[in-house]
This record gives sequence, C-alpha cells and structure tokens, in this order.
Amino acid sequence: MKKISLIINVLIFSFCNSHAQRFDFENATIESVGKDLRKGKLSVVDLTQIYLKRIDSLNPLVNAMIVINPEALALARKADLELKGGLDRGKLHGIPVILKDNIDTHDKMPTTAGSRALAKSIAQNDAFIVKKLRDAGAIILGKANLSEWANFRSSKSSSGWSGLGNQTHNPYKLDCNPCGSSAGSGVAVSSDFCLLAIGTETNGSIVCPANANGVVGFKPTVGLLSRSGIIPISYSQDTPGPMTRNVTDAAIALGFMTGVDTKDSLTKESIGKSYFDYSQFLLKSGLKGKRLGIFQPPLGKMKSVDSLFFRAVGYMKSQGAEVFEIPIIGTKETGRSSFEVLLYEFKDGLNKYFAELPASVKIRSIDDLFTFNASDQIETGIFDQKLIGDAIKKGPITDQAYLAAKAKMHKEMREEGIDKIMNDLKLDAFIAPTGSPAWKTDWQKGDTFHLGSSSPAAIAGYPNISVPMGFVGELPVNISFFGKAYSEPQLLSIAYAYEQGTLHRKSPKFLK
Repeated sequence: MKKISLIINVLIFSFCNSHAQRFDFENATIESVGKDLRKGKLSVVDLTQIYLKRIDSLNPLVNAMIVINPEALALARKADLELKGGLDRGKLHGIPVILKDNIDTHDKMPTTAGSRALAKSIAQNDAFIVKKLRDAGAIILGKANLSEWANFRSSKSSSGWSGLGNQTHNPYKLDCNPCGSSAGSGVAVSSDFCLLAIGTETNGSIVCPANANGVVGFKPTVGLLSRSGIIPISYSQDTPGPMTRNVTDAAIALGFMTGVDTKDSLTKESIGKSYFDYSQFLLKSGLKGKRLGIFQPPLGKMKSVDSLFFRAVGYMKSQGAEVFEIPIIGTKETGRSSFEVLLYEFKDGLNKYFAELPASVKIRSIDDLFTFNASDQIETGIFDQKLIGDAIKKGPITDQAYLAAKAKMHKEMREEGIDKIMNDLKLDAFIAPTGSPAWKTDWQKGDTFHLGSSSPAAIAGYPNISVPMGFVGELPVNISFFGKAYSEPQLLSIAYAYEQGTLHRKSPKFLK
C-alpha cells in the first residue's frame, strides 16, 4: 500500500514540463485545463504525455485500458499548432478522452467489444460521436476495457471482464468489481487517466460503473446522441454518454456530441430539443422549488445505502425541494418485454454491424460469433454465451412477438409509467440510489447486484444522471436523477445543485 501511495504522489507532484511545475489531477477540470492551454501554461503535448505516463504507471493495477492510441501525441501536436495559429475549436480542444472499446474509430486502434473475435477489426469509419469529438479538438488517448459485448453475452458474468481485456479492477479496492459494462471508462475517469471518458448504456452500463467508481455518469435520452458506429445491443435502449469527475464536465461534453445523424433516424427527434451548451443549466439554486419523486424499490435492501440516501433527501429538502414517494414504475412484465426486445435487436443489430466490417474480418454474422466463441478456450473457458445463443433463436424484427413486446414496454414505462406519474404529481425528476457498493469480483459466482435503479429510465429510453452520494466504508455509492425524454437541462440543474452543495467525491486509494 505504501509503495502504491508513493507512486501516486510521485505522479501527482513530479510530472514536470517547461510551463508547469506540477499537475493537479484531483482538481483538474475541462475548463481549468483549457485555461492553462490557452494561456500557454501547458501544451496539449505536455498534457497528453502526463496522462499517458499516469496510465502507464497505474493501469497495471486496475487494467482499465485495452489499447493506447499510437497517434495520440501526433494528434496533440496538431492541436497545439491549431491553438498557436488561432484556431480554437472550443472547450474540448486538446482535452484527453478515452472511449469504451465498442465505439468505432477509423485509425490504428481496433474496435472489439472486448471480444477476441474482433481483435484485429479496424472500423472503416469513425462513429458519429467520435467525429464530433475530433471536430471539437479532443485527443483520443485510447480505448477502455468493458464487459464483453456490453455484458449481453452470458447467463452470469463478472462485470469488467472481457476475453480480450481480461478483468478490470475497482480503484477504491482492487479486489472489488468496477461494475459494467462501461467498466474501463468508469475506472479510467476515477483513476485520472483522462478528463472525459465515453461509455455506453443499454440498462445500467453507464450509471452502475459511475456508482462503483465514484464518478458522474450521464445516460442521455435515446436519440440525443447518435449510435451509428457503436457495436449494438438494442436500437431501442442503447446510447453513449459522458463519464467525468464532476457534473460540469459532463454537461460540457454532452453538448459537443449532439447532432442529427442520417445513419441514426432517432436523432431526428432531438431537433429543437438539444443544446450545444448544457453548462448554461448548471445552477447552484437548482433544487429550490423542485418536486422530486423517490423511486422506492431500491430502498430497504441495504441499510448503509438507505442511510446515505435519506441524508441526501434531507439536504435536498433543506434547499427547498419537495419529495414524494413513488412505489412502482412499470412492472416485472415490463422488464420481461424489454429483455425480449433486447434479444431480437441484438441479433438484428450485430448482423448489420458485422456486414459492414472489412472483408478481412471473418465474423460476418451472430452465428459466426457463436461458432468462434465455442472454439476459443478463453472466450468460453469461464463464462458461457447463453444470451448470444438465445438471440440467434429469434426471428426478424418484423415478428409480431417483437413488435408487441416493444409496444408493451414503451406503453408501460413511458405513457403509463414515467410520463403519467410525473404529469399527475407535477414532478421535476425522480431520485433513487444508483446501486450498492462494489462487490468482490468472483468469476465463479458472477456479479452481485444488491440493488439498482437504472431500469425505468433505460427501458423508457429516458435520461439518467448518477452523482456521488457518499461512502460505505472505503467504497463509493451514487444517487441517480432521472426523468422525461429530453429533460437533460432539468436533471443537470438538479444534479449540479446537489453535487455542489455536498461535494462527496474523494479520489481512490487503490487499496489492496
């Protein structure tokens, strides 16, 4: 432990460059770093090298990264030249970003979903959001490990494990789980490998690793950010989203990734509902007069989490918010309908994604994937591929069973669920614990989700932001704020006011 702490201290206080004597990882933000870049106190090359050195030193402890971008420093040099030449692309110019490794990049990095089947798969184009990030001047540092196929693969799994990347570890306690599927993205941000990571969520895959790793995770409305160029599970529920150490950075990043994409028809619904600058909604008075619904099902399962949550509720009341108890949103049948939709859409989405890969990639269908896994000792030596097999059995997405399940889940979770409850009670948002503290990683038993609150927003396709709420021992836990479609401004305002009034986040200690 002393040796690890020494390494961290050396990194924090001794990384020097010609302009800065030290780099304050813990307090660095997109805006503070941006100011230093523009004042000449720091260059993009220096900044990139600082983060690459930190990854090199600490990634062996947490195993958050699958690949480092070999072109990162070249991109940094280009960003420096642009700034010196008067071309400023905005707040993300020169900012290091890490991508979950199910997001396409047309460069020297493969896009794998953590699968050995795609170990050498180079995408033919950048994902839409990657192009937006590059246009904004962001520096893609590398790709993060994930739960393989975004955790839609096995009858049981260990979040953060992939056949290609192995097991990612929680930076607060290294024998604990980082949650997933955006495990590496959450750990990378928590460990200060970057200022911004991009995760993806179908149900819980951004907010759960945010909870387990003590960071902010924002799952936006499905359709606000394009999904083209992202290895899919579900067209109805998938979305990328920012993972950061504070709400402000999440708000800044979100705006740069919005936009209508002709390859993702759902993005058309965001016209007139999206913003380039979400930081305008960050108000310290954001809780005053707000009506918040306590989503009750996650409560009563862990006293330590309940205690932190009701302390949070007390704070929000002290800031002028009203709270109301909400016993249920949707039913178990709603969840079953969602799972049916996921199986159909996983098969359809993967087949379409594989069909667009270069001819050199031998996996051309979900059936090919199943066959590859069955013959690979690492891929099926620990975990099965039951969900892939179940998806193969489904028919096309024109099947009546699929259409009925999709209509049922949306009706019960949208019109008769979130929308109706919020309208009837005039609510501004729902609140709930995001999840339980991280559990010990155990490949035999698999994941232990003691509680969670992601399903209503995930199934509805609505936004959900997870923010640090406190600690159970050495392990962080978060609170979630979720609401109607395209209510990102409202949720950011509430979450920011809570965050700024409580400031619960503490950096990890990498405890053994």
